[in-house]
Amino acid sequence: MPESPTPPHALLSPPDQTAVAVIGAGAMGAGIAQVAAQAGHPVILVDAQPEAAERAVAGLRATFDKLVAKGKVTREDADATLGRVTPHTTADMRTIPAVVLVIEAVVEHLDVKRAIFRQLESAQPSTTVLATNTSSLSIDDIVGEAGFGHDAALHGGTSPAMAHPERVLGLHFFNPPPLMRLVEVITGADSGADVLDAASELVRRWGKMPVRCTSTPGFIVNRVARPFYGEAQRMVAEGLVDPATVDLALRGAGFRMGPFELTDLIGQDVNLAVGESVWRQTGEDPRYAPTDWQRDLVREGRLGRKTGRGVFEYADGRPVDAEPDAALAEQLVGGPVQTDPVARTLAMLVNEGVDLVHRGEASAEDVDTAMTLGTNYPHGPFAWLEQIGADTVRRQLAELDELYPGGRYRPSEAL
Repeated sequence: MPESPTPPHALLSPPDQTAVAVIGAGAMGAGIAQVAAQAGHPVILVDAQPEAAERAVAGLRATFDKLVAKGKVTREDADATLGRVTPHTTADMRTIPAVVLVIEAVVEHLDVKRAIFRQLESAQPSTTVLATNTSSLSIDDIVGEAGFGHDAALHGGTSPAMAHPERVLGLHFFNPPPLMRLVEVITGADSGADVLDAASELVRRWGKMPVRCTSTPGFIVNRVARPFYGEAQRMVAEGLVDPATVDLALRGAGFRMGPFELTDLIGQDVNLAVGESVWRQTGEDPRYAPTDWQRDLVREGRLGRKTGRGVFEYADGRPVDAEPDAALAEQLVGGPVQTDPVARTLAMLVNEGVDLVHRGEASAEDVDTAMTLGTNYPHGPFAWLEQIGADTVRRQLAELDELYPGGRYRPSEAL
């Protein structure tokens, strides 16, 4: 007799039968809840802080009121979406009702995430998929045994490994989730292939573009993007060029924002924290070493637009001292790689993308997709490689390595 067809994964059941819990009612968690609810899922929005989830739902209501006023959604659809989101206040994840998918979107603190996932594993059905929205922490560190932190102390000094790591994966959304199409689908060492496939299809049904990556530090976007910030900071710290002129040069190469205006928008502290995380997780590889120049900004409280002063000073949200030297930018671009912000940055971005694929951590297609959708780069590393040529990139990296020995500019073996 013919074999019975394999039933679809529970994640791919009709949305009204596929309840989703989102843990963390900050901007990211509320955005993910909105995406899931708009796709038709009942959503439980969870936060430990009193009234945080209720405030997030009120924020969603205000967002939908604006969308209705602009004619982008109907009042009926807006009310239906909001009716699918239920706020839930608890610090005990074991009190969350049974769902098909949990997406954790809390603070980037490994010990906090480990404790949450162990509570979820003990209380949710064995079929529930457990996902983290972490931007840089290791899936394997979240599910594995550890001898540190609060959860370890509760277990007599060692926090146990999860019993079923095959149900755990990363779903890294980008901010703001309702607008950003990219989702990095991150596989841990033990993540089930069926779970990864079903989760990828689910986010595709949500109107997103999934890309697959292993649990490498920083995944695709936050790892490959490090040189975009680091090279610019090193050039300015060395006195080769000023920040506004670097930004002008890179905008001229097709980037929507230069590295300094972008880090001021993101927050220098937030950008530095991601860089520090990637650097530590790679064993302090010099490729990813944060700069003292950026550390000084953070130490001085110059965090960017949110504090009124970062690389630039701001008044009414606009920089008042970001005047570039257009003649200098024109002179530098196309000159020696040491002083060319565009060539120096692109060589390092290409090297990062090529090396990530060489290590087997993602496909070339997914790397280019991730960098164009996740960072709005004009091209991905492999598209640039085709334009620039491997010989030119190798030569540029060799020049930089001779000028700045120590390993930062070592070329990928795949170049």
